Amino acid sequence: MSLALLASIALGYLLGSIPFGVIVTRLGGGGDIRAIGSGNIGTTNVLRTGRKELAALTLLGDMLKATAAVLIATWLWDGHAAVLAGAAAFVGHVFPVWLRFKGGKGVATYVGALLGIAWPVALAFAAVWIAVALVTRYSSASALVASLVAPALLAIWQPAETAIVFAALTALLWVLHRDNIGRLLAGEESRIGQHSAAPGGG
Repeated sequence: MSLALLASIALGYLLGSIPFGVIVTRLGGGGDIRAIGSGNIGTTNVLRTGRKELAALTLLGDMLKATAAVLIATWLWDGHAAVLAGAAAFVGHVFPVWLRFKGGKGVATYVGALLGIAWPVALAFAAVWIAVALVTRYSSASALVASLVAPALLAIWQPAETAIVFAALTALLWVLHRDNIGRLLAGEESRIGQHSAAPGGG
């Protein structure tokens, strides 16, 4: 692997590992988000603080750190490096070195990487998420279905390796949502509005 590709992975991982949920809630006076609700650092758990503005900032931060990784890698190197940077940002969010590798479930960061690589696919992800959410009112199900659509669309509009990378990220996303999947199958998953929810159940 070339030095440029290794550098893009390091860049993506370090940007992705920035724990915006932890930072935003502490600066906003919400304490340590890891001691609230599910203990997750993602947007959904930040919503459990009752501070929608903090949740919105977390969502934006978790998305745009991956977008930034992709755009910087594109500028410094090339499209192959950009895809790896986006994937590494996702991994960094899920396994952040600063939090002993205990991060979020990665949906917002997944979308942020898509936004930098192929914004129409990111829009399609959002459209599918909204459609499934309107029908089922399950945040987690919406994210899971949308994550299946994204690699399929990338296979049409992007190089094959990009679709393969995002298929791998989708597989990891499903593994991270295994508890949500179990609750969905058992009919025990919280619906949107029943408890605070946002894309991904993070």
